[in-house]
Amino acid sequence: MAMSMRKKLPIGIQTFREIREEGYYYVDKTPFVAELAGRGKYYFLSRPRRFGKSLLLDTLACAFEGRRELFAGLYLDEHWEWDKRHPVIRIGFTEGELDRRSKLDEHIDAVLDENAQRLGVSIDAPPRDAHLRFMQLIQRAAEKHGQRCVVLVDEYDKPILDNLNDPDAARPMRDGLKNLYSVLKGQDAHLKFVLLTGVSKFSKVSIFSGLNNLSDITLDARYATICGYTEGDLHSVFAAEMAGLDEEEVRHWYNGYRWLGEGVYNPFDILQLFDKREFRNYWFESGTPTFLIEWLKERRLHTPKLERLFANDDLLSAFDVDRMRPEAVLWQSGYLTIKERQTTPAGPVYFLGLPNQEVRTALNQALAVAWLPEASEMFESALALYDWLAAGDTAALRGHFERLYASIPHDWYRNNAIAQYEGYYASVFYSHLAALGLDLIAEDVSNQGQCDLTIRYEGKTWLIEFKVIAGEQATGEALAQLVARNYAAKYDGKIIQLGIEFSKEKRQIVGWQVG
Repeated sequence: MAMSMRKKLPIGIQTFREIREEGYYYVDKTPFVAELAGRGKYYFLSRPRRFGKSLLLDTLACAFEGRRELFAGLYLDEHWEWDKRHPVIRIGFTEGELDRRSKLDEHIDAVLDENAQRLGVSIDAPPRDAHLRFMQLIQRAAEKHGQRCVVLVDEYDKPILDNLNDPDAARPMRDGLKNLYSVLKGQDAHLKFVLLTGVSKFSKVSIFSGLNNLSDITLDARYATICGYTEGDLHSVFAAEMAGLDEEEVRHWYNGYRWLGEGVYNPFDILQLFDKREFRNYWFESGTPTFLIEWLKERRLHTPKLERLFANDDLLSAFDVDRMRPEAVLWQSGYLTIKERQTTPAGPVYFLGLPNQEVRTALNQALAVAWLPEASEMFESALALYDWLAAGDTAALRGHFERLYASIPHDWYRNNAIAQYEGYYASVFYSHLAALGLDLIAEDVSNQGQCDLTIRYEGKTWLIEFKVIAGEQATGEALAQLVARNYAAKYDGKIIQLGIEFSKEKRQIVGWQVG
């Protein structure tokens, strides 16, 4: 492998000028800048947090401001009209916690004032309505500079996302943002280019109900790698940093995000890995909200389905304060990705799954703790599971899971409706194993149907079927179904078939048949 000269790692650096002037690594995304500017005018892009959206916007700003010296040696250097400099209006919500409408209004006013001062124009002072001040800013900046304006909005939805646990607080945020963004459609004559970025997908979000001229490039395969690092980037730009790392392990841990095109790595994870030289859950630990875990818990998410969920365009866009689906929230926030797309007479459908090892283990660790209150100490003894699975020790495995379910306080069952739904027991089982980084396939599809859970470890394949039964006596139905449908036919090597039955009355495993 060719070695490249080591540069500084741009961990947390979102300023294009600093990256270019201070000798940081930079993956050239400027072909996308030229493509966007040459093809259209109004755009929307959704990507998870820490995927490079802010740096993309800053790169666009520098290009439209005509700062050619920063692009020397990059694609855009010879593919841009540098003699035209446009006034750039930048609006961002990355900073601060805006938990009241009054704080949002103050933030918007401060941002508009900062832009007006930087562009050398005057606009009305508060309490003049924000949308009128925004309109003045666009019109007066275009007039003063003799060129149409560029508007770049970073994390357009963050004030809503920060308050999703309190819909009464989130709704005023939504209304305030809708008021601000409504200006854009009517200012077409004064606008050269508009890009809004965020986490949630806009197409069904009510704050964009009047802004129907945005081109959503979230699932446009041409822009699949506009954020994130590709396999080629790691082997070219970061070749020096990849030396000494197991390439397959890097791929297993951090690749797998797909937006209908080439897969990408999470850039935050990759930069942290290059710095620390250790595989860890860097992205997940950097800000996964407690609210998300509690929200999924309340909605009784059947966690084995995280490996394979069905969705269509409407479901992927099902996001608003009063209308959220777990599939949409998990996909838009980066915990699920598109594994497969199929075309049907009714339009495209998608199969979603966990993108990589980091998300699979970290998300399930968090969910397992939510499923198992006061039972987190069971993870300490779970290290022996690897040995039991390798040895095919079904008795030891049963003993571990019986202790796991027995550790759940009875009061918790009485006070939580979640423990009354049938998927709870299988969710505990799956998330406990997934948190250990095991190779799992949930609802493993064969021509005979779907096996509930498949585990592959150390040359052995475990096929598991779950049943929740009434009463406290095992029926044998779970194993009988495994055998009758011959799920084992698709696998070679050592096969262990395991039928597990749970008693709702006993809140425990009562059937554990091995075939």
